[in-house]
Amino acid sequence: MQKIGLVFLLLLQQTLLHAGMVSGYVRDEQGKPLPYASVYVKNGQQGTTSGVNGFFQLNLPEGKLTLVAQHVGYTRQEREIMVQDVAMQLNFTLALQQASLKEVVVKPGAEDPAYEIIRNAIRKRKEHLEELSGFQCMVYTKEQLQLRDYPTKFFGQKVDFEDGDTSKRKILYLSETVSKYSVKEAGLDKLEVLSTRVSGNSNSFGLSLPRIINFYQNSIVVQGLNQRGFISPIANNALYYYRYQYEGSFWEEGREINRIKVIPKRKYEPVFSGTIFITENDWRIHSLQLELLKTSQMEILDTLQVEQLYAPYDTRSWVIRKQVLYPTVKRFGFDVIGSSVTVYSDFNLEPEFAPKHFNNIVMKYNEGSNRKSVEYWDSIRPLPLQPEEILDYQRKDSLEQARKDPRYLDSLDRIRNKVSPVALLLTGENFSIQKKRVSISVNPVLQSVSFNTVEGLAIAASGVWTKRLDSVNTGRSISIKPTVRYGFSNGHLNARVQGIYNFGTRNPSSLSFAGGKYVFQFNNEAPVGPLVNSFATLWRELNYLKLYEAWYGKMQYRKELNNGFTVMGGVQYQDRWSVNNTTNYKWRNLNDREYTPNLPGDLLLAPMEAHQAFTTELNITWKPGLRFVEFPDRKLNLGSKYPSMSLGLTKGWKGILGSDVDYLKWETGIRDDLNLKIGGLFQYSVAVGGFLQRDAVQIPDFKHFNGNQLLFATPYMTSFQGLPYYKFSNASRLWMEGHVEHHLNGLLTNKIPGFRQLNWFLVGGVNALWLDGNRHYGEVLVGLENILKILRVDMVFTFDQGRFTGTYGRLSIRGFSFGATD
Repeated sequence: MQKIGLVFLLLLQQTLLHAGMVSGYVRDEQGKPLPYASVYVKNGQQGTTSGVNGFFQLNLPEGKLTLVAQHVGYTRQEREIMVQDVAMQLNFTLALQQASLKEVVVKPGAEDPAYEIIRNAIRKRKEHLEELSGFQCMVYTKEQLQLRDYPTKFFGQKVDFEDGDTSKRKILYLSETVSKYSVKEAGLDKLEVLSTRVSGNSNSFGLSLPRIINFYQNSIVVQGLNQRGFISPIANNALYYYRYQYEGSFWEEGREINRIKVIPKRKYEPVFSGTIFITENDWRIHSLQLELLKTSQMEILDTLQVEQLYAPYDTRSWVIRKQVLYPTVKRFGFDVIGSSVTVYSDFNLEPEFAPKHFNNIVMKYNEGSNRKSVEYWDSIRPLPLQPEEILDYQRKDSLEQARKDPRYLDSLDRIRNKVSPVALLLTGENFSIQKKRVSISVNPVLQSVSFNTVEGLAIAASGVWTKRLDSVNTGRSISIKPTVRYGFSNGHLNARVQGIYNFGTRNPSSLSFAGGKYVFQFNNEAPVGPLVNSFATLWRELNYLKLYEAWYGKMQYRKELNNGFTVMGGVQYQDRWSVNNTTNYKWRNLNDREYTPNLPGDLLLAPMEAHQAFTTELNITWKPGLRFVEFPDRKLNLGSKYPSMSLGLTKGWKGILGSDVDYLKWETGIRDDLNLKIGGLFQYSVAVGGFLQRDAVQIPDFKHFNGNQLLFATPYMTSFQGLPYYKFSNASRLWMEGHVEHHLNGLLTNKIPGFRQLNWFLVGGVNALWLDGNRHYGEVLVGLENILKILRVDMVFTFDQGRFTGTYGRLSIRGFSFGATD
């Protein structure tokens, strides 16, 4: 890799020795700068983009050539120049594009001429989409986020960016990236990052977003903004979503360019608004200025402006020259604006790729890509930095060096490690010792206190000590979590320690352990959340939490292999015994309701006999087609379009360490999330399993289905929302379980006047299970989600043996889990 970098620099040096620097400004007729205007060599590969102040600079080979300056909405200008081995100043003044209306006779009630232009563009859409079936180019990307305003406090905590700057307007994030972008066909591409830089973080790798927002696609997916995607103004079904207005045409190099205003037909549809320029006769995109709003069903941003400019590469092909994104967002008093400028140059439309060039590595950061010098960046950067960007680099790079001083780290820890009563109660506290790479977190009081009929008031004090083992965060770390639990009613003191050692970079691995004396739910997956159960017990006298105690020890080893395989093996020993209710305390006294015994439904009619269980487990998961971002020292999993498959075996070994269990249990499953774009998100999870051997099976070793009898929903794709706990727990030869959900993500609800302004989404689902002996159970869910962005409400209809058995309401909060937390 070092040899390749040396050759690249030598070639760059030789090019510069026989090149001239051309620089200048691109302005409008009033002398105002035109930011991000494209400046490129006509019918050539070289090109750049002007900065915010309109300034550009470009290294060009000696000789006669034509330089073109172009900006969306302005008349492009060409200048013929002679490049010599001396610096050259060249300015461009662009006039507003004067679109002239054709002499079109429009009869009353006739459609706007824009519609025929759009229909022609739709007919040619697929042809232009496939036109560049393979190409390679260089890409420069500059990302910037700026604050315009922010609150002094956030959730009671002082807002401090720890940069010594108290002004309200400041740069939050600044990065630059130079990459080689290779495309073989639609959906098959690769990015090689040659150099990357993040202001104030020399160990970081900057964002790189070279992928073209391709408006020749029917649906445009912008990651993180909307799972449904956004409909292109020239999509096959665009006429159903858009209105168009013809605003005239202009001529450029003998081509007539039509200016079309794009107008959404209805609010709250995933559509754009703005202007698109379409060439006459060949009906291709010349340029565009489009915008997404909150009413376009964006989930994070308030607005996103997209600006693109294309230009002819040869007589048959056009290429993109620039793409600029302008996001804005206002949340909780924070006012953020941004820009993402991407410059494409050095196109090769007939590249020869190595046989294995395209693989599961879709983005690769070359070794040393984040270690380039300032001089290197000044020599290769196609887009000049602005004064505030230069200052941001200088200030934050100096601050980074200062932060490495142990005295600074100690002072920073003293500031950060102050205890907040509100945080200690609701969210927990986090402390750090930065120079030792150690962090300590303490669980909140709200999560540590619970009530149940076995222990009465129970306090489980817990925290996590974590140490990062490398100065650069490569993933090597060790975490220790001790927990001490005391029940005030039964007087039992329980304690355990859990730990995990993470290692491996390209193939992450972990070794975890746990041991001590503790309480367990009979279903060890712990579907009953202690906090929700506490309120149900005290207020409604519904004590669903069923516990036993055990001395135990457990160890697991997990390793990610290549090709999407993950293997996990584990061993566990439990010395189990039963415990009983010890309190009748309650907040109310309901005459028709009493606490039930501490028994798991009808599985036990008397307390469980004490016994020992020694078990081993092996689990294999495979998700084919995984894609990765490869850093010099690790890989980042980007997921796959294929489903995830799993196979698990659990064996109970009789006689080992006095074990009383003897069984072999298996389970296999498949699950996936299918993004149907405009049609919503479809999720499914199906599992099949059973007992191949069941000579001695204790209740905790049964197959338990995660039920729910409380108000707050449990995880939807692994749980039943109305199934009584332990009702169908079994040791049968065969069982099947399935969960299906469809999230409409605004489909249908965005067409209901008034209601659509709420931006609530419909969701529906079906849960079902079947046991040998022809026992079966099912649920139908109908709900609304995205309420206040975080809430989901469902009505659950349950059926046992085909008979309707009840209707239940369920509530969930995005980001919060109401299962076991200790």
